[in-house]
Amino acid sequence: MHTDTERCVRAVQSKDARFDGWFFTAVLTTRIYCRPSCPVVPPKVRNMTFYPSAAACQQAGFRACKRCRPDTSPGSPEWNARADSVARAMRLIRDGVVDREGVTGLAARLGYSARQIERQLLAELGAGPLALARAQRAQTARLLIETTPLPMAQVAFAAGFSSIRTFNETVREVFGLAPGELRTRAARGPGAPAVPGVIALRLPYRAPLNPSNLFGHLAATAVPGVEEWRDGAYRRTLALPYGHGVVALAPKPDHIACRLSLTDPRDLTRAISRCRWLLDLDADPVAVDDRLRTDPLLAPLVDAGPGRRVPRTVDGAEFAVRAVLGQQVSTAAARTHAARLVTAHGVPVDDPEGGLTHLFPTPGALAELDPEALALPRTRRATLTTLVAALAEGRLRLDTDTDWDEARTALSALPGFGPWTVESITMRALGDPDAFLPTDLGIRRAAERLGLPATPAALTARAADWRPWRAYAVQYLWTADDHPINHLPA
Repeated sequence: MHTDTERCVRAVQSKDARFDGWFFTAVLTTRIYCRPSCPVVPPKVRNMTFYPSAAACQQAGFRACKRCRPDTSPGSPEWNARADSVARAMRLIRDGVVDREGVTGLAARLGYSARQIERQLLAELGAGPLALARAQRAQTARLLIETTPLPMAQVAFAAGFSSIRTFNETVREVFGLAPGELRTRAARGPGAPAVPGVIALRLPYRAPLNPSNLFGHLAATAVPGVEEWRDGAYRRTLALPYGHGVVALAPKPDHIACRLSLTDPRDLTRAISRCRWLLDLDADPVAVDDRLRTDPLLAPLVDAGPGRRVPRTVDGAEFAVRAVLGQQVSTAAARTHAARLVTAHGVPVDDPEGGLTHLFPTPGALAELDPEALALPRTRRATLTTLVAALAEGRLRLDTDTDWDEARTALSALPGFGPWTVESITMRALGDPDAFLPTDLGIRRAAERLGLPATPAALTARAADWRPWRAYAVQYLWTADDHPINHLPA
């Protein structure tokens, strides 16, 4: 979008927050870059130039605006709606892969050479993987500086910097302030007092956001010991590269309040990325809803509660196991089966607030389970053990960068995996915005009530007009049924 100068200028002059994260405005006279919705008086058009990423702005010598803090804007929705190599690379960079594995590790995951990935990212984003990872490190450092009492040396290494000198230089260059000055400014500003060991931050999103189905679904399907709904927040444990964490997420009028307890602060980048992915916070709800409103039978559901997101997962393998446990049983029964696995094979953790007891078991841990100990039909036991073996051996990958069509093919080849299970995993674990569940009982009930075709084949044909947002259509269709997943818990 940054190449459409006229459209970008209109967005800046109208301070349209819908375009935050789509592009960034750099001001040639002040050498500052902003988000489109920056509250200051817009610069003259001749002094504006536009970039596709914060990293590209920083590479061109611009520093972040202190008013609008463009480094904290929502991510571009393109990376969630696309399945090409650039989108997959961005999802991996957002998860901190470059910091942990380097550019060669990023390229190896994508099946390309490091030079090819560099060229593709430069062409589309104006910055290579190292510059993009550097911009993310700077943002992580700022969060740690402003929300924790950690010494600056610990902040530097926790954010992924290789040296304190590089950390100091990057913070000064990106934000125009020394790390100590950032902390001093944050201490003077309003906010809740810091809680030892807890990182509190605000997760931005593009409005509107309807929390009912998002948090309602997560709360209604929560696995005891791993997830819970408490005091207006969804809480769960997180398995992270350097340790584990506990997160609490609560919907607010203009942001998601996030409280993180981490055993190692180096996991902050990954934890934030997982939380944003879980809640689908980088979606563009206006584009989705406008498309779905073109169907006169679907439009009333959209108008009744616009801004619905797709509730995802923090771990693809975990969701796949839970999807198999949920085949042809009630939500309550699926939770019971999952809770038994957690108690028997999950890693115990300490929860500062109590209530959460375990991490969800990994495929490696579940590979050791005795099928006869599962209170499941024999065919479903075989389905579960086959899935776990494929995940544990690496023959099946269900990560955010996994190719959607390849995953569909691999999942469909497993015994006991029909269209409902495959599409559920593709929608919620892999984030395909066009995944569709025409055989789901709730969808078929909704179709009958709305006058849509009732058979899966006919409904799929009708849903072609909803592409590429059929996963969001599923969320709206589910609201036609009075189910706990559609409502925030009391």
